[in-house]
Amino acid sequence: MLSSLYSFALAGLLVTMGNVADRIGRKRLLLTGSLGFGVASAIAAFSPSPEVLIAARALLGVAGATLMPSTLSLIRGMFRDARQRTRAIAIWSAGATGGAALGPLVGGWLLEHFWWGSVFLINVPVMVLVIGLGLPLLTESRNPSRAPIDLLSALLSFAAIVPLVYAVKTVVKEGPSTPVLLGAVIGLAAGLAFVVRQRRLTHPLIDVSLFARPAFSGSVAANAVSIFALSGLLFFFSQYLQLVRGMTPLVAGLAELPGTLAAILGVTLVAWMVTRLGRGRAIGAMLLTTALGMAGVALAESMPGYVWLALALVVTGAGISIASTIAIDTVVTVVPPARAGAASSISETAYELGTALGIAVLGSVLGAAYRARVEVPPGTPSHVAEAMSDSLAAAVTTIGPDHPGLLASAQHAFTGAMQTTALTAAAVLAAVGVMALVVIPSSVESGEPAAHG
Repeated sequence: MLSSLYSFALAGLLVTMGNVADRIGRKRLLLTGSLGFGVASAIAAFSPSPEVLIAARALLGVAGATLMPSTLSLIRGMFRDARQRTRAIAIWSAGATGGAALGPLVGGWLLEHFWWGSVFLINVPVMVLVIGLGLPLLTESRNPSRAPIDLLSALLSFAAIVPLVYAVKTVVKEGPSTPVLLGAVIGLAAGLAFVVRQRRLTHPLIDVSLFARPAFSGSVAANAVSIFALSGLLFFFSQYLQLVRGMTPLVAGLAELPGTLAAILGVTLVAWMVTRLGRGRAIGAMLLTTALGMAGVALAESMPGYVWLALALVVTGAGISIASTIAIDTVVTVVPPARAGAASSISETAYELGTALGIAVLGSVLGAAYRARVEVPPGTPSHVAEAMSDSLAAAVTTIGPDHPGLLASAQHAFTGAMQTTALTAAAVLAAVGVMALVVIPSSVESGEPAAHG
């Protein structure tokens, strides 16, 4: 659990930090958080002990929670024209997608050539660049009311999100258990208490009435499901490339790049699609396109060669990127500019929960499908049979060169399980895509205050 402090701090503080940005200033919080992220990265890089490293990662989570909501809310404040704002969020999305894809590749390269601390130290010059460019170029914006933050609400939001993230992360690794059930119960109870309190406050952390707007709630759901499918696919797809197709980690990372490049290039079509189709139809169409891409991944996994896999990844990456970008743009568009930080934090929280749920739920589907398919012949040594029944990774580690048939059987079972998992993700995407077509209006009213003459 200590190793997950980064993700716990990040997810648990997003809602609070989004509101802090609205009140003290988005530029101020972004630059302060960037400084904190850089300092924490340096501490992590030169940690003299595991305890210091764990503490530094927790600080990285706290600082990280200030960055994403601040950047989105700054865009909301700087670009009042709807078309310019959509383009700006598309560029933001392309940067986030590219960074997420390049991170593991750069990290792997650094670990191959330098000491482990280099993966943290690389953050320092990036944060220096953010601060150096942010000071002269960014304009400050904040909620004019600057009402104080309700500390009990902040505590309840943390108590709701962290136990749920813990339960989801733990159940996929260790299976159902009393701590998992307890975490889920605590998170749901705290979440209910949080919602009740927000309804009673004059200045809530989250205006829960926003979820009554189909454009807002539908877009949050679309964003979460997009990330749900993507995180589950990427987490297990890399295992498939390495353990079934025999690629090295670096080559597997490069093999996933077509999807990443398609995602980056896809955001250039966002403004055009919003203009031509409207938001609801565009989000729905792209989620359905992504579902087709996922189905294509399932078919391509049993085909020889790489071309069909690459094409399926291109369709999937472009669809998820466009749908997610339009959903994020819609979330920050329909709220008043003064509440942009809070709205951005909701979008980011949905992202974090979607990531955790994608790995947990689709991971459970993959594990169950693999165990249902794998065949262990009679007479197989007990330790090999146990490894084969556990996972493909365990089978690859345990099975020696004297049993190539057993390894091929485990790989075949894993491929079939991956197909089932991809088709499950496709079904979820298709269902939410239809929901988006029905629920999210194609013409969304901006949260800008009305002009008075």
